[in-house]
Amino acid sequence: MTGPAFARTDTPADDNAAFIERLTQYRDLTRKTLMERLPTKEPRRYLYGLVSECLAASGKGLRPALCLATCRAFGGRIEDALDSAAAIEVLHNAFLVHDDIEDGSEFRHGKPTMYRQYGVPLAVNTGDAMQALSMRLLRRNLSTLGPEVAWRVVDEFDHMLMESLEGQAMELGWIRDNTCDISESDYLRMVLKKTCWYSFIHPCRIGALIARPRDINLDSFNEFGYFLGAAFQIGDDILNLIGSRERYGKEIGGDLYEGKRTLMLSHLFAQSSSQEQRKLQDLLGRPRQRRLPREIDWLNELLRKYGSIEFAQARARELLGAAEEAFNQVYGSAPESDDKVFIRRILRYMIDRPA
Repeated sequence: MTGPAFARTDTPADDNAAFIERLTQYRDLTRKTLMERLPTKEPRRYLYGLVSECLAASGKGLRPALCLATCRAFGGRIEDALDSAAAIEVLHNAFLVHDDIEDGSEFRHGKPTMYRQYGVPLAVNTGDAMQALSMRLLRRNLSTLGPEVAWRVVDEFDHMLMESLEGQAMELGWIRDNTCDISESDYLRMVLKKTCWYSFIHPCRIGALIARPRDINLDSFNEFGYFLGAAFQIGDDILNLIGSRERYGKEIGGDLYEGKRTLMLSHLFAQSSSQEQRKLQDLLGRPRQRRLPREIDWLNELLRKYGSIEFAQARARELLGAAEEAFNQVYGSAPESDDKVFIRRILRYMIDRPA
C-alpha cells in the first residue's frame, strides 16, 4: 500500500489543504481498520455499539497519522503499522471516556459526553473495553511483524500507558488537594506524562520501530515529541478559554469549571495579589456545581489582567521553535517524501489551529 499522495501546492492555503487531506485520509484508514476489528457479537446495545459510536465520532486522528507517517517516512510499509496505529487511537478514546468522568466534562466533539448520555457505569465499562481492545489489536502484530518487533511495540505501549496514568494522577491529585502553587516545571512534567508520551513521542517511536527495527535510535524522538506535545497541550488549554465551541468541539471554559491546573493558572497564581490568591484558592477548592458563572467571568478577567494567556501563547511558540529544531535532527536522515512534509507541517498546524 503506497498511501495517499500530496498534490502539488503553491500557497500556504494549498499546503494547509493538502495537510488536512492527508490527515483525514490517515484518520479514515485508521477508523476503517478499527471498525473491521470490532467484535460484532452481543452485547451491542450496552457495549460494542457504544464503542463503535465513540470511535465514529472521534477527532482528527493526529496520533495514528503521526505513527503511520513516521513509519512511511523511514521506509516502512503502511500495512505493517496499521494495527499499532489503530491501537493508539482506540486507547486514546478510552482515555477520553474515562477523563470526561474524572473531570466532570459535559461535552466532547460537540455532543454530550458518553457518561452523560449513558450513565457512569456503562461509560466506565466501555472505556475499559476499549483499553482491552487496544491490547487485542497489538496481538495481531505477531503475524505481521514477528515476535521480536511485536514485543518491542508492546513495551512501547506499556510505557505509554503507565506514563499517561501517572500524569493523570498528578492532575487529579492537584485538583483534589486544591494545590494552587503549581510551578511551570510542575505543569510541564505533568504534560510530559499525560500528553506527550502517548500523543506524540510513542506514536513516532512506534512508527520508526516498525520501519527500521534494527538501525534507528528511538530515544532520538523523545525531545521532538516532548516539545511538540507540550506546545499542543498549552494550545489546547488556550483554546478552551478563547476558542469557539463549534471548532474546539468541547465546552468553552470547561477547564475553569473543572479546576484544571494549566500553565495560565500557574502564571496567574504567581502574579496575582495575596487577596486575589485567597479568592482564587477558595473558588478552585469548591466542586464544579458550586462555581458560579460570574465567578468564572471574574477568573477570566484576572487571566487577562495579568497577561496569563499571552504568557502561555509565548511559551507555546518557544516550544514549537524547539520542536522544529528537534524535527530537523531526528527526521534529517529520512529521505524527502510526502510523509516527511506532512510531519513537518504538523508544526505549522499547531500555530494555525483555529480558535
